[in-house]
Amino acid sequence: MLPEVQCIPKSSASRSAPLILSSCQEIGTTVRIFTGDDPPNQFDRVHREADHEHLQWDDEYLSALQHHQVEYLADNSRTIVSENDSPDIPFRYSLNPYRGCIHGCAYCYARVSHEYLGYNAGSDFQTRIIVKHKAPLLFRDFLARPQWQPERIAFSGITDCYQPAERKFRLTRQCLEVALEARQPVSIITKNALIVRDLDLLQQLAELQLLHVFLSITTASPELARVMEPGTSIPAARVRAVRELAAAGIPVGVMVAPVIPGINDSEIPSILQQAADAGAMTANYLLLRLPSTVEPVFVDWLRSNLPQHAEKVLGRLRSAREGQLNSAEWGRRMTGKGEIATQIGGMFRLFRTRFGLNRELPRHRTDLFRPPASGSGQQSLF
Repeated sequence: MLPEVQCIPKSSASRSAPLILSSCQEIGTTVRIFTGDDPPNQFDRVHREADHEHLQWDDEYLSALQHHQVEYLADNSRTIVSENDSPDIPFRYSLNPYRGCIHGCAYCYARVSHEYLGYNAGSDFQTRIIVKHKAPLLFRDFLARPQWQPERIAFSGITDCYQPAERKFRLTRQCLEVALEARQPVSIITKNALIVRDLDLLQQLAELQLLHVFLSITTASPELARVMEPGTSIPAARVRAVRELAAAGIPVGVMVAPVIPGINDSEIPSILQQAADAGAMTANYLLLRLPSTVEPVFVDWLRSNLPQHAEKVLGRLRSAREGQLNSAEWGRRMTGKGEIATQIGGMFRLFRTRFGLNRELPRHRTDLFRPPASGSGQQSLF
């Protein structure tokens, strides 16, 4: 028996966002039932709320609602490289072979991006994975453009390019093969040890000074990682990946991202020590950001999994965000403001220096670049 639902108009929703999935009243499309960590899409004018009160004793049914089968959906994008002009982001161009992420990190800022596709920022983000099958061809076409002036391209700016979907589709590897052929400089950030699968390519890119790699290590606790970022590699595997990359001569750093006051900020010294022992050259951090509908997903996760810490964590976040849970202020949104934010930044810099993680990575070379043949095989006449 399906739970009863109630349609609620969202009069304040934006009318300008692309609505791929329409409301039930417009074209009869089945509207998903949002439960727990499934906030309604902020751009839909109508959404449904589940009423499970009459099913409160049906534990088996309620448990089944929390398990969603992963779907891989084909994407027909015509471009693969995105450009940004944010002063807070250290790269201008990025490449994302996938949208959505099976890692399921409760805090992921990229969840909002799924709403532009008509999905929700909760379970849809981690179970409806958009696969850009043409990514290698599109990347080749982008680099073959006469107007391209080579500079580094980040893999990836939104979702993790080495998430579990990469085992099946190998799109990141194929894009790296294009980068190697074109001598195109790239940087990679991931929290998945799957990256060592491509050690052969990464080593060749590094030998040409075309590569930087960052491993994101949020906690040293496998128990915390299991509930906070359930689809990722365990922390020990990520540290091992740092060690293998460094041993292969690949410039590697570590990101402690995000730092969540009251949960993992106390782990900063131990994470940095493990990173240094594994051979990382540098490290950085980001304070937790909760833009838009990421906030209800994270708060729901926090209260469900760490109820005894919830109010302390939320209070410290507000202290670091001038009374709010999020701030979009450029220059501050990545590190916060106030006493707690200052303490976290000071502690991070202290231990980064103590463990020798303040070295500069080698500069990317751009002088080796050679335009590849386009994906269609058509060459320029000039």
